Amino acid sequence: MSSTHSRRIKFVSISVPILYGNHAIKLTPEKRKPTTPPEHTHEWTVFFKPVLGDIDLTPLIKKVTFKLHETYENPVRTLESPPYQVTETGWGEFEIIIKLHFQPGVELGINEKNFQIFHALKLHPYNPQAPQAQQPQVQQSQAQPPQQQFGGEGGSVGTVIRERENGEVHSVLYDELVFNEPTEKTFEILTSKPVNLIPYKLSNLDKRDQEYIRPDEIDELNRMDIYIDKVKQEIENQRNQYKLLEQEKLALLQ
Repeated sequence: MSSTHSRRIKFVSISVPILYGNHAIKLTPEKRKPTTPPEHTHEWTVFFKPVLGDIDLTPLIKKVTFKLHETYENPVRTLESPPYQVTETGWGEFEIIIKLHFQPGVELGINEKNFQIFHALKLHPYNPQAPQAQQPQVQQSQAQPPQQQFGGEGGSVGTVIRERENGEVHSVLYDELVFNEPTEKTFEILTSKPVNLIPYKLSNLDKRDQEYIRPDEIDELNRMDIYIDKVKQEIENQRNQYKLLEQEKLALLQ
């Protein structure tokens, strides 16, 4: 590997949209296994993935670790290839540490800092009006989480918690991996494929509330044009009214 691949590109930043979170559903007798502890009430899956399917992070990522509650056997789960997700059962909510370990060493030309995320596992839909007895149970951890470290600057947006008709809870959060002054190799990996364009049609009619398509963007731009015209008209009206008031003022002073 040429040493030029490890050189950093000044004044350049690349952001990679990502999603992380968990899905959870109540355990039914059919879903229970003989080894499932009787006190466990839910099955859940915690995950990390890029938003855009065309972005391949596998050349960058050596492994992804998920640090679960210390009461789980082997609480640190390691995955070296996608899908980066862990499925377990449990009864309480707790914090999960997701850590992205990038390929180490300048010989690969990557040499980026690891990226660490804290995700609060959700088993129940958020309902602040629910009686105290119905509020989610939280497993307390004695261990303090390590200092958060980012491979770049994060841009997280609030968690979206949805409950489907079958009772499945989805707690998903959008964030961005931001590589400031990436190495030439990192830049090459992240720009090797064109970014996904906004599709013109839904991939599935059932995903109407989950996908953003080109007609939505056009409608939004049209609405913005209408409001911009309204604002311009209001500014013009105010300007004309101001001129009339100035004329009345001058007339009174004469």
